[in-house]
Amino acid sequence: MLGVNMTMAFENLASRLEGVFKKLRGKGKLSEKDIDETLREVRLALLEADVNFKVVKDFTAIVKERCLTSEVLESLTPAQQVIKIVNEELIQLLGGRTYPLDISGLPPAIIALYGLQGSGKTSSAGKLALHLKKQGRRVLLVSCDVYRPAAQRQLEILAEAAGVSFFTLADGAPPESIARKSVEHARSSAFDVVILDTAGRLQVDDEMMEEARRIKEVTSPKERLLVVDAMTGQEACRVAEVFDEVVDITGVILTKMDSDARGGAALSIAKVTGKPIKFISVGEKIGDFEIFHPDRMASRILGMGDILTLIEKAESSFDKEKAAKMEEKLRRKEFTLEDFLDQMTEVKKMGSFGDIMRMIPGFPKAAANMEVDPKEIARVEAIINSMTPSERQNPDIISGSRKRRIAKGSGTSVQEVNRLLRQFFQARKMLFQIGKPEKIGKLRLS
Repeated sequence: MLGVNMTMAFENLASRLEGVFKKLRGKGKLSEKDIDETLREVRLALLEADVNFKVVKDFTAIVKERCLTSEVLESLTPAQQVIKIVNEELIQLLGGRTYPLDISGLPPAIIALYGLQGSGKTSSAGKLALHLKKQGRRVLLVSCDVYRPAAQRQLEILAEAAGVSFFTLADGAPPESIARKSVEHARSSAFDVVILDTAGRLQVDDEMMEEARRIKEVTSPKERLLVVDAMTGQEACRVAEVFDEVVDITGVILTKMDSDARGGAALSIAKVTGKPIKFISVGEKIGDFEIFHPDRMASRILGMGDILTLIEKAESSFDKEKAAKMEEKLRRKEFTLEDFLDQMTEVKKMGSFGDIMRMIPGFPKAAANMEVDPKEIARVEAIINSMTPSERQNPDIISGSRKRRIAKGSGTSVQEVNRLLRQFFQARKMLFQIGKPEKIGKLRLS
């Protein structure tokens, strides 16, 4: 069964811009008036997305200046030239390039996380720890939040989930003491990275800023990352400016990018603060954390997909040993219902169907907004498990009487068994085409 997927950040903006450029594509030649009208609509779309007014003004001015060149006005494909310019300027607006964490030098590298209460700071600390652990780093997660009830326990649970170590001191220890002692412990225990989860408040106040300053003073963190809720829009820029003034932030983590955030924070914060977005949180699970790539985000905003992130998701989610065995099976033109179930399970690890489809350039929006019901995989599993080993290995032998027995055994209907078999035969046909030896070499991801 399929259901409607939740709205993603930038979806409304992407839809608006798609409409703007669709009208532009119908024109053979562009005049200055055409460009003005197009940029007026782009300006409105950005303002509706809660992008900072000055940022919008500067962005559209640069785009207009570039669009008024003879290269665009006299081009045989002017709409494509305009979209190319908008894409390039969006990339610059989002930071221009990817900025890696700076954890060079003698270990342990210290990373301090700052932010308001409710921004997702503690969750981001756990996600960042897992991200670094996957790189082979020994990570120590430290809770410096002595105010919020259960904050330390929450971080301890996240440390367990990430498979990293946790540190804090007994009740009554001031945050800067916890931070200093954690660094001493990390140094003596040969940790590579220390992540400090500092306390937040509901709003910026002098006490929080002074505490942030003291923690910076006693630990000298190389990376000082501000965690910002993408749903707060332009307010995120104001918060970032205040923290930057006190602790000189080195970058930003944007959270709740899987929500219905309008995207204004992402499109404003790098330009307003001059500090890059380094990571984005794209879901509630501890692995829903991505390095921020301005070029890929610009592509998503303009409806051009994000095939590189899709490939990375596949590489990190798929079992390489299973993939090698499947490749060998396809070479021999072998594909069973058990293989079919395995592939469904592997794809499910990559995330929601809608998220995957959005990354494929040109995929129909309606299809990308559909979602696979998790119960569907359980239903498929029940049907396959109700078959005999010979039926699973060779579905072509499944007759009408066998279908009735399988339906009864799985608690489904003959129609559902038929539907599964149709899906299997279609998938097998497609995979046998892709699985030709000369094509496998081209498609292999690793």
